[in-house]
Amino acid sequence: MSVLLADDQSLVRAGFRALLDAQPDIAVAGEAADGEEAVARVRELRPDVVLMDIRMPRTDGLAATRQITADPELAAVRVVMLTTFELDEYVFEAIRSGASGFLVKDTEPEELLRAVRAVVAGDALLSPGVTRRLIEEFAARSKPPAHAAAGLGELTDREREVMALVGIGLSNEEIARRLVVSPLTAKTHVSRTMVKLGARDRAQLVVLAYESGLVRPGWLG
Repeated sequence: MSVLLADDQSLVRAGFRALLDAQPDIAVAGEAADGEEAVARVRELRPDVVLMDIRMPRTDGLAATRQITADPELAAVRVVMLTTFELDEYVFEAIRSGASGFLVKDTEPEELLRAVRAVVAGDALLSPGVTRRLIEEFAARSKPPAHAAAGLGELTDREREVMALVGIGLSNEEIARRLVVSPLTAKTHVSRTMVKLGARDRAQLVVLAYESGLVRPGWLG
């Protein structure tokens, strides 16, 4: 799998490159020092994952993420936001715009590697408690878009139930155990729900679950 590093600090990029290139299944395809360069490099290299710093000169990471996720030709590219602070006010907007999750820059090396592999596998980085708290906090503060609840009428009762479980951070395996079905069946329900709602990935499905009111703040405990 290939990774693009987008950060205005060369030392940060060098550290990530050393870690990622040391893995047999991961290769750093390129680097970018700002959001504008990141978008250009993504269009050129088509990496599997972009590790995108939020705060960069010229075009910041949030604007760059919007450009990438809005381009149908880049639909296979996954963006993971990098932030210095756990509760960054821009992270929720980034996930709403199509980012697959976020990591703090001082995350443990093993967690960074797990994250890269997870998003390539189609999972969202929404399992850690801090991420779920962030999603809940900013979803509660944000004004729900008009279309948030519109697609719910297309879902079956089971799909709505599955969407709510995705919204509180459960994996397919955990959903399967909760509903007493096979993991494959749970995965199928999740996939069909994403298709019906036009969700780019699992992260957006979580956001939609909050914005539509299917999951309410406080449910995570």
